[in-house]
Amino acid sequence: MALPPSTVANPDDKRARANAAQEDVLLREVDDAVRQDQYAEAAQKYGKPLTAAVLLGLAAFGGYLYWENHQKGVREADSEALVSAMDQVERGNLASGDTALAPVISDGNPGAKAAAELLKAGIALEQNKPAEAATIFERVAADDAAPQAYRDLATIRAVTARYDTMKPADVIARLKPLATPGNPWFGPAGEIVGMAYLDQGNQAEAGALFAAIAKDANTSDTLKSRMRQMAGLLGVDAIDDVDTVIRQTGTATPPSTESQ
Repeated sequence: MALPPSTVANPDDKRARANAAQEDVLLREVDDAVRQDQYAEAAQKYGKPLTAAVLLGLAAFGGYLYWENHQKGVREADSEALVSAMDQVERGNLASGDTALAPVISDGNPGAKAAAELLKAGIALEQNKPAEAATIFERVAADDAAPQAYRDLATIRAVTARYDTMKPADVIARLKPLATPGNPWFGPAGEIVGMAYLDQGNQAEAGALFAAIAKDANTSDTLKSRMRQMAGLLGVDAIDDVDTVIRQTGTATPPSTESQ
């Protein structure tokens, strides 16, 4: 799982820029004084302020290096913990994987924390704890500090985990903003909304949505195939280009039956 880079702003940036600007002005004035052969006056007038500006600039730069190195260390630690947790999950060690996520969830940066919580919720689903998983997903979805992509994914997963206990109308209302063409989550969210339409008995809406997903350029081939089948069952043609579909599915072109 790729983690987004940290977006924490450097608190010393503004001060460093101000110090740099001040230093630049002072250097320009010193240069003017030198050109006018006023060495002694320049040294007396600008020596201490210039030294202070340089020292402040060096201090700010040192603080920036420390902060950047600290952030890099945090990101590396978060990544290592996430990779370790995923390795444990892949081996079937769900409890160990869950334990490995604890430090990231408690102290990780917003992106790493959200990723860790999504994985933790996935572990809960594997452990047949849908209610616990849904609670975690909802927490990520409501986290303003988390990357929007993670929040949207958490919203979809929360609805999926609670689908059997939700009214179709509530499912549609929750996911409709994501189930629109152009949205990165159009396919996954739209499929769930389409199933909710079917549960309402609204086959026309479901068929049209499934067909739109199948025709969307950003839909994965696997989802395209599934959506074409669903749309076809509902009497909606979801195929614009037969040759493209044949290439995607690997189906051979049927032989010609024309008489010789």
